[in-house]
Amino acid sequence: MARVIGRRSLFQLAGAAALLRKQLVGAQAPPTGQPGGGQLGPGRGPGGQAPFGQMPGGGRGRGGMGNAGNPEPFPGLERRATVSLVQGDDRRKNVYNALMAIDKDLQVKLKGKKYAVIKPNFVNTVNQLAALHVDAARGILDYLDAHFKGTVVVAESSAGDTNQGYDNFKYRALPGEYKKQQVQLIDLNDEGKFERVALLDKDLHMVPCRLAARLMDPEAFVFSAAMFKTHNTAIATLSIKNMVLGAPLHNGRTETTRWNEKRKFHVGLRMTHYNMMVTAARLNWHASVIDGFEGMEGNGPSSGTPVPSRVAVASTDFVAADRIAAECMGIDPEWLGYLKYSGQAELGQFDPAKSDVIGAKVADGKKPYRMHDTIEQELKWQGPMTELPFNLGWTHAMDDYPLA
Repeated sequence: MARVIGRRSLFQLAGAAALLRKQLVGAQAPPTGQPGGGQLGPGRGPGGQAPFGQMPGGGRGRGGMGNAGNPEPFPGLERRATVSLVQGDDRRKNVYNALMAIDKDLQVKLKGKKYAVIKPNFVNTVNQLAALHVDAARGILDYLDAHFKGTVVVAESSAGDTNQGYDNFKYRALPGEYKKQQVQLIDLNDEGKFERVALLDKDLHMVPCRLAARLMDPEAFVFSAAMFKTHNTAIATLSIKNMVLGAPLHNGRTETTRWNEKRKFHVGLRMTHYNMMVTAARLNWHASVIDGFEGMEGNGPSSGTPVPSRVAVASTDFVAADRIAAECMGIDPEWLGYLKYSGQAELGQFDPAKSDVIGAKVADGKKPYRMHDTIEQELKWQGPMTELPFNLGWTHAMDDYPLA
């Protein structure tokens, strides 16, 4: 199922690279210090200053050619999004109820699909706190059991051994519990089927990356089954991060040559966020379910400590879902570059004024999470890109040129 990159895709990525540069230059310099290592409040940078890139009074610094000749903001997606937020003391019921709350939206997208895919988060195959709990998967299966006639596949491409995760986290019990749905557990690395996407490397050159073909199958209804976790690069890992870093493959267990496409995302903070947005646009998923029953704060995504948030988030709009989940964690969604880029690219609804939250109130479900120790460095993606090579052509601010 390998696919070459066509000339049209290359031109699209070239234009996207130019868009990235426009995004990255001209922001305010990043701040210093996270006083006391404490929680950074929503909407503020470390030390309580305005969010990065925002000048006093709410304006944005132009930074010379930072806006690449286009001072207009992105127009934004007009379509409204619905996000369910459920609180409760039962993880499985929370997930099920969150899905039931958006059943009308789900049914529209489930129609005509032959099978469903549940994509869990197994960034770590030993530490349960770092991985999607099997009861969250049961909540999704409970919903599908009553509302979908097709079969179900649980599919993951862990950075380690996916099958070890299925063993350690008790996923092997699912096929016996849900016989009608003929549940299969698949290691996408072993399956080895892929399609390619073009990413940017550390030098802003394009490189091909192999993504799991099953996560782009038009016959599948794909759930991104994520959880609340802080992260050492992306600030927080939610449903987008779960999908876009789970899709890149590495060598299967029977291959003798070692290779790992996930490394192509860790090429610099700015490129990481941009590549995540490009991959999100390429994938084909229909619903996000984010288990916040017990999240991870501090040094996530593998070595943090638990936070009993006791919530679940669900939506057919993954941008809106991640924004609400970030707010529940006390994280400013503007900090998540990949999320903001995805909204600007109209992959989903980033504007909170156009998202309808049903169920619990965000304020009631909010429990601030302590950030990773590297949060100061992580947020520098918003600062000026001083390492750009010299410029040619239009080398001054647009206002310095007379109108033709």
